[in-house]
Amino acid sequence: MERVKLSDTLQFSRLIYGMWRLGDDADTSPAYVEKKIQLCLDQGISTFDQADIYGGYAAEAVLGGALKANPSLRDSMEIVTKCDIVAPVGRYADAKVKHYDTSRAHIDRSVENSLSDMGIETIDLLLIHRPDPLMDHHETGAALDNLVKSGKVKNIGVSNFRPWDWELLQSAMSNTLVTNQIEISLSEISPFTNGDLAFHQRLGNRLMAWSPLGGGALISESGELGGILDELAAQFGVDRSAVAVAFLLHHPAKLLPVMGTNNPERIAKISDALKVTLDRETWYRLYEAALGNEVP
Repeated sequence: MERVKLSDTLQFSRLIYGMWRLGDDADTSPAYVEKKIQLCLDQGISTFDQADIYGGYAAEAVLGGALKANPSLRDSMEIVTKCDIVAPVGRYADAKVKHYDTSRAHIDRSVENSLSDMGIETIDLLLIHRPDPLMDHHETGAALDNLVKSGKVKNIGVSNFRPWDWELLQSAMSNTLVTNQIEISLSEISPFTNGDLAFHQRLGNRLMAWSPLGGGALISESGELGGILDELAAQFGVDRSAVAVAFLLHHPAKLLPVMGTNNPERIAKISDALKVTLDRETWYRLYEAALGNEVP
């Protein structure tokens, strides 16, 4: 599988396995989690996306169970995790309201929890999960730079940031932000024209695309878009999800789709998206169907 360079110290597999539902499975045993990881590795998918809040602050520990049972797995993986969302569940059950916290104390504490839960010594990529209206960019930037200096985190990025949020945080950091993870799919096409994708494409940043199947909506999509997805799926001998992901892969910005499923059969087919080749006109057929009208 293609490898994509994000920095001098970080390369990702073009497709990424998202673990936000990892703790929701009926079987969270180390052996079963290792099976999912191995299904990904067998396809060349070596990048795994986590967040402290996933599974009510429990999903990282589920992954950690597998890594502690078989430490050799870590050498084959790039691990992404996120912090700054405080929700009144799990370790933050006493929080009075869901909120964001980009203070130095919270970021440091979150990283220590993530390292401990996953049983690892360093995080390959740490993302600030959501823009924080109360962010002191000088404090947050210094905290993130210090984590890189300490060796606990190798690279820093963000998630769901608009261009101005990115520029504010970057202005207070010595380390370069390496990626932004945003929602983009045939169900959420606004980043193609609202400036988000253009901003990062100009900078040469490789964006991670969360919910590339529109939260599963594209699997059951009817109407014109559903018909085109079915037509192309039959043409290439794959399912709809592979076509929907191929739509993102075709973009010259080299988007990195984050695919999340607990079904081993579906995990084994994530790389089917690489079997689909779209030309410009076919890409626009899908885009116009998602748009609901022809382009101007």
